[in-house]
Amino acid sequence: MKVVAFNGSPRKDGNTAILIRHVFEELEKEGIETELVQLAGKPLSGCLGCYKCWQNRDQRCTQTGDDMNDYIARMVKADGIILGSPTYYADITTLTKALMERAGFVAKANGNLLKRKVGAAVISVRRGGQIHAFDSINHFFHISQMIIPGAAYWNFALGIDPPEVENDQEGIRTMHSLGRNMAWLLKRIGSP
Repeated sequence: MKVVAFNGSPRKDGNTAILIRHVFEELEKEGIETELVQLAGKPLSGCLGCYKCWQNRDQRCTQTGDDMNDYIARMVKADGIILGSPTYYADITTLTKALMERAGFVAKANGNLLKRKVGAAVISVRRGGQIHAFDSINHFFHISQMIIPGAAYWNFALGIDPPEVENDQEGIRTMHSLGRNMAWLLKRIGSP
């Protein structure tokens, strides 16, 4: 079993990546393979609404010049997907949004490629807006017909400069709870 996580922060190895790694600790304890994909420094543009993915149905976005088709392929192969984002202006980053738009549209066009995979949102935040960011990612999971595990609280932790999220003990406990619940769920449903 494998979980792939996408860190949608423009800061590689910042607070969002730290939180994802806490979730990974629990998944790895249960023998689940993990992979972290950092989107920092890798420009992604949003969906153009060209509908060519609906015409071609080849599990690919027709836009070229970035790594999106590799990301889509990783999502398709994984049993679980974590999308992580810091909170920017009360929402997810543009990198995270572009990933969701294009991967989601390609998945829908090709018979719901992400259906029944396990999906989890991980959010880092300075002060506020994290619930909206959390909801944005969960909306992607819902429309993709994915299964979302619960945690001890909403999946976010407070911090500005890395590694400040480590000081939010409740947030860190929540990440570990999420990891345990995600592992449990993955093992119960098996590979979709």
